[in-house]
Amino acid sequence: MRKFIPDAIYYEPKVTEYELGKELFEKYKDVPKFEIENHNNIEEMRKKENKEFPKMKRNLIIGIRKTHKFVPNNKISDYLVPYTSSGCTAMCLYCYLVCNYNKCAYLRLFVNREEMLDKIIKTANESEKELVFEIGSNSDLILENSITGNLKWTIENFKKAQKGYLTFPTKFDMVDDILDVDGKDKVIIRMSVNPKEIIQKIEMGTSQLEKRVEAINKLKKAGYKVGILIAPVIFVENWEKLYEELIIYLSENLSEEVKKDVFFEVILMTYSYIHRKINEEAFPSAIDLYNPELMTGRGKGKYTYKQEQRKIGEEFIQGLLEKYFPENRIVYFS
Repeated sequence: MRKFIPDAIYYEPKVTEYELGKELFEKYKDVPKFEIENHNNIEEMRKKENKEFPKMKRNLIIGIRKTHKFVPNNKISDYLVPYTSSGCTAMCLYCYLVCNYNKCAYLRLFVNREEMLDKIIKTANESEKELVFEIGSNSDLILENSITGNLKWTIENFKKAQKGYLTFPTKFDMVDDILDVDGKDKVIIRMSVNPKEIIQKIEMGTSQLEKRVEAINKLKKAGYKVGILIAPVIFVENWEKLYEELIIYLSENLSEEVKKDVFFEVILMTYSYIHRKINEEAFPSAIDLYNPELMTGRGKGKYTYKQEQRKIGEEFIQGLLEKYFPENRIVYFS
């Protein structure tokens, strides 16, 4: 994929007091820069119309993360951890990071990485049991690493921890930079996959399925523990055919080394009123993900698939995984 070069950078004034901030300013020395008070409240961005969403994605925000609260998680990790970035440059039509209209549209980088990793290491070392920290719930760290090198730095420095593991999901294939680093035995990487048609039409700006599968094979060969997220499952037209083709493709193209112990997570799509409004104006020719026949309201302005549809989807995909990956574990289905 092409390297991301921002159209403009918005930054908090103190970011250049950090080594990473200095590096980013040098890397993008020719990019226009605008000082802001707070990375989380950029008035200029908030006032933009929804149709400008793709253009907003061309900006880069650099700040200092102030929130470091670890959120308990009972799925693949013990804690969800705020880490070095939030948002993304891709434009998945369902992205849950698009939380308050355009507030979360763009990629935000946080330069105080030492502070954040030190807290993770301290928490890991003080725990009586081995903890797993999800560091990629707010962004895509493979994508971010292509800009900052933060992921490589993180893996190399987390090896100082006496115990514990890091984990994160990704939709990108740019993994070569982390294949030869020390500390791989403490990292679990989970590749998110979807049918080719869904990636092309709905997960815009992400790596193609073939590249993602190649990346999984590379990561496993390099020594990482790997998992696969089939996520989010979207009940588009002909979804049964598309997801069967996907799982067959995985069974035929994942290496034997991967298939020995790869695990699966399956997550059904959640959508919202905000998504619909942005997508209608920013991507008027895109597929409409809202299906009133299959969806129901859940919470304020959110949509989820009806229970009967969820059951149909779960039984179908679980059956496919049991057929083509009978020895592999499904960690959860949500």
